[in-house]
Amino acid sequence: MAPGTSSRLPSRKSCRHLLNLIFSVRNILLIIITPIILLPILLLVEGNEAKCAYCIIVMAIYWITEALPIAVTSLLPIIMFPMVGLLSAKDVSNKYLNDTAMLFVGGLIVAAAIEYWNIHKRLALRVLMLVGSEPRWLMFGMMLPTWFLSMWISNTATTAMMIPIANAVLVQLKETRDLENTDIEDELVVQVEMSEQNGSLKEKDQKTNKIERLSQNEKTESPEYLRMCKALSLGIAYAANCGGVASLTGTNPNVIMKGVADKIFQERNGTSPVTFATWIQFCLPISAIVVAFIWLWLQFVFLRCRTTKSTPEQAQRVKDVIRREYSKLGPVSFAQGAVIAHFVLLAVLWITRDLGGVGGWGRIFPPKTVTDSTPSILISISLFLFPTVIPWRFSGKHHSKSVPALLPWKAAEKMVPWGVVLLLGGGFALAHGSKVSGLSDWLGCELSVFKDFEPWVMNLVLCFIVAAATEVTSNTAICSLMMPIMSELALTLGVNPLYFMFPTAIATSFAFMLPVATPPNAVVFSYGYVKVADMAMAGLLINVVAVFVLVLGTETWGEAIFGFHTLPTVFKTANITNSNSALKCV
Repeated sequence: MAPGTSSRLPSRKSCRHLLNLIFSVRNILLIIITPIILLPILLLVEGNEAKCAYCIIVMAIYWITEALPIAVTSLLPIIMFPMVGLLSAKDVSNKYLNDTAMLFVGGLIVAAAIEYWNIHKRLALRVLMLVGSEPRWLMFGMMLPTWFLSMWISNTATTAMMIPIANAVLVQLKETRDLENTDIEDELVVQVEMSEQNGSLKEKDQKTNKIERLSQNEKTESPEYLRMCKALSLGIAYAANCGGVASLTGTNPNVIMKGVADKIFQERNGTSPVTFATWIQFCLPISAIVVAFIWLWLQFVFLRCRTTKSTPEQAQRVKDVIRREYSKLGPVSFAQGAVIAHFVLLAVLWITRDLGGVGGWGRIFPPKTVTDSTPSILISISLFLFPTVIPWRFSGKHHSKSVPALLPWKAAEKMVPWGVVLLLGGGFALAHGSKVSGLSDWLGCELSVFKDFEPWVMNLVLCFIVAAATEVTSNTAICSLMMPIMSELALTLGVNPLYFMFPTAIATSFAFMLPVATPPNAVVFSYGYVKVADMAMAGLLINVVAVFVLVLGTETWGEAIFGFHTLPTVFKTANITNSNSALKCV
């Protein structure tokens, strides 16, 4: 070997480092390279048989090598079949559960990743650091992240995460108050001693009585502090309930309503206008208006004008406890940034798939092939693949180990409420049974006695009935029972089925009066700050106002988005039959 040649050759150490790097990302490389290598099957062989064979071989390789968890690989047909133009996402999803359920599953997996990396807690504490420590703004700082997070992750999980934070803040407020009382009491004791020396019995008795009152206040909570506890607790619960309304995947009734609507339109060879984007357009303003009213109303009921100020000592202690909790989370890691990027990308893909007939990335693919479940499953699969650290840094520290993914499958199994998927299936089954048995037709005919009312009046009455019923029963069960009935009632009256379905589905989440009404209500009630009377008193007016806002939104911007008062063309032929059946009912 010529002198100097060895310096140009890669050293054994660098080769070993390269091999370790490749080995650490072997699963990622395998997942990326396999579809590319097999592309000639699609390019050189025509026909659906080749398309199907391509998907099967790719999945077989993933299953054999376990590059992805086996269960995650099982979800790939929802992505691959539409992309190769073999089947639509809706047809494929129906073989699992249905398209709507797969949309919800993807959303649950992304929510699990957010919880797994404590991103929801980081967001909540960051907002609290910004709003200050004045009681009304503290309540705003509690409600805002609760409302936003409940749009994407479980209402119950959001409430369970926020209540301990609120409790920590309340403890600091209490300790500050007790410390201030102790200082005042010490000062009064000194004044009593001085009164004894001066011989002023009247002044001595006054000071002694004040000391006794302060000592008694330390043993029993002050009314001001109790009202603060109630306001923060109820604000969190109510914000969680409202947040679930704002997005399609926010709560179970939303998904059930979409599933039933999709089926009704599909039976008549139509396409449901209910997408993630249109849901946001209609429901987000309603949710925001209601949560703003709740914030103002709880201030009036519990905080009151004369109790909205905090002392400088209280403000500083509250800031310290929030800052301390936030510092425990440490700086934003690569993995947390990656999960946030996945979440933002999913939201963008959901919103931009179909922009109400004016465009969207869904038009790149053949008509009616991709749905909202497509990006939902795509992003959730990516979470099981995307590395938690930069691969070349990981391989240098951990030889012969595969870089971990953002969401381990065991964590997903534990954190994703899979029972909710079965619950949705039960809701869809109930809706189907009501339709097949004729129960929904019969109830639709019975409710048609209200046909002489103005449509918005009937809608208002129905929403009040549903909102009252959901106070004592499951909102999922109520929604499952009402959706087929509302669709038949609308068709009997010759209006868009969504006109009654949409408001009644949302009204099932407007349950603010009883602890048993929703899981967030039950969670805050379990902490002992709130009594049933408190929740009923504060929630009654909120229920009424929320329903009025819902009907107002239905008649205004809802009409502009969905055309509620116009019967879609696909229903006009079927409506003749429904009208004849309605005459028989009469």
